[in-house]
Amino acid sequence: MEKHSLTRELLRLAWPVLVAQLAVMANGVIDTVMAGRISAVDLAAIGIGAAVYVTVFVTTMGVLLALTPTVAHLYGAGRHAEIGAEVRQSFWIAVALAAVAMAVLWHPGPLLALSQLEPEVEAKVRAYLDAIAWSVPAALAFRLFYGFSSGIGRTRPIMVFNLIGLALKIPLNALFMYGGFGLPALGAPGCAVATTLIASTTAIGGWAWCVRHPDYREFALLAGFEWPDWRRIAAMLRLGMPIGATFLVDVTAFTFMALFIARLGPVVSGAHQIAANLAALTFMLPLALGNATAVLAGQALGAGNPARARQAAWRGIGIGLGIGVVVSLLLWLGSARLAALYTPDAAVRAAATPLIALVAAYHLVDALQAVTVNALRGYRKSTVPMAIYAFALWGVGLAGGYALGFGDLAGAPMGAAGFWLAAVASLALAGILVAAYLDYVSRAACRS
Repeated sequence: MEKHSLTRELLRLAWPVLVAQLAVMANGVIDTVMAGRISAVDLAAIGIGAAVYVTVFVTTMGVLLALTPTVAHLYGAGRHAEIGAEVRQSFWIAVALAAVAMAVLWHPGPLLALSQLEPEVEAKVRAYLDAIAWSVPAALAFRLFYGFSSGIGRTRPIMVFNLIGLALKIPLNALFMYGGFGLPALGAPGCAVATTLIASTTAIGGWAWCVRHPDYREFALLAGFEWPDWRRIAAMLRLGMPIGATFLVDVTAFTFMALFIARLGPVVSGAHQIAANLAALTFMLPLALGNATAVLAGQALGAGNPARARQAAWRGIGIGLGIGVVVSLLLWLGSARLAALYTPDAAVRAAATPLIALVAAYHLVDALQAVTVNALRGYRKSTVPMAIYAFALWGVGLAGGYALGFGDLAGAPMGAAGFWLAAVASLALAGILVAAYLDYVSRAACRS
């Protein structure tokens, strides 16, 4: 009976987050498809620019993810009035992170140097990054709303505001990418302008909802202005910095993969962008389930019930792997059709189809590690996973990918396929190691 109750709770929390995350990823799909209708250069610029942006944004966002387990523990312990103070202090962290992120996006030279880009592509990438940097403050503010709402188990508002953003994406992209109403056609950079406007809209909407809705008054979000409380901030950073570093390892492995593959030309780079977009899109399933798992585990631990926390963690992993098998099969069987949905360019489609087949294997191990590492965040454990990911994703994934892609380690250089094969191996290793660590941590919690 307890298993069925946990399953219902996991799915209740996960499905709105899944819809919300799919809406976010659909923005990336829309960008990719609309750029593919312009040129291979614009498609490559979206892929490279988005890879750099995601590296910077996801790292800073990862630090703020410490808010979710912090809120979940307080909520489970019934200490609702303390939640508002944690949220207000997190805003100070977000301000500092936004300043750093914008500076990096406005000065991307060291990262772009790795790609040895053609001048036309580099110009579009720099214009894309210049525009999307302005989205960071609002996007981080919305992530605080996301973390707070998830921690208290109210995930539907997150879904609603992300769907509003998605509804705005196509018309705003069309306006700025293709031009109209007196505005010039910006191509790939135009979607970054659209993203910035959407980020501001959803951030304002989300926090206006929290401030005005009567159900949120018990959390004292507007109890008063507070200067930085260094004790609370330090506690948040002790949990959040390793999470951010883990995301940095994860995303830089993916980003450097895209930057190295860009050396193979716009066609291969565009094909990789299609495969990477599908990998990120399907990742939303285990990510949503992992978020729900972290919340249930955190609330159970806050309530002094470590046995339920362990059950929630392993139940979430089991469901994630089951769904992962189904998704992997769909990717494998539909690789050619999926490539055709992204672009009419025959050369890009031919290069993308075998990469999508590799994404099928990638997704299965991605599902294991995503749910497991989120469960560990529910236990407020983030340092050991950071070390595991650094070893697996950089040591095995990125270094192995470079050796397979450009070297003669397996005979002739394998190009983009070599990078994807190494990525599969690295995530499999990371998933096994974090699962073993979760087993140790959850057993120790039950004994204490």
